[in-house]
Amino acid sequence: MRALLQRVLEAKVVVEGETTGEIAQGLLVFLGIGKEDTLEKGQKLLDKILKYRCFDDEQGKMGWNVTQAGGAILLVSQFTLMAQTQKGLRPDFGPAMPPAEAKALYEALVAYARSQFPQVETGIFAADMKVHLVNDGPVTFNLEVE
Repeated sequence: MRALLQRVLEAKVVVEGETTGEIAQGLLVFLGIGKEDTLEKGQKLLDKILKYRCFDDEQGKMGWNVTQAGGAILLVSQFTLMAQTQKGLRPDFGPAMPPAEAKALYEALVAYARSQFPQVETGIFAADMKVHLVNDGPVTFNLEVE
């Protein structure tokens, strides 16, 4: 499981002209789910995301997590994060979890995230999403859990 975090001043997901999720300051999290991933692994990753210190504290250092910064989370499914890209000129999506299984796990992870943090917005799984964001910094991190 992989998460690409972007610290944002604002972000939103639009599907067929309708905004499905929108936040002001916070984290835009693209989540890639692999064939071997589990709910427990995802919960561990989400716990890390919630505690990850990537916001400036009062000394201007990355000392605050999203809660301390008063931010929100926009969680977006992103199977392309699981692509193998080492060989050739086309991504291999073989490592990604099949869509039906991935959707169930993604929805369970969204429910878990909302149980742990009050401000979680989402995109729509497998939809053609248009993601709009203002990256703050830019600050972007790739997180994985074993």
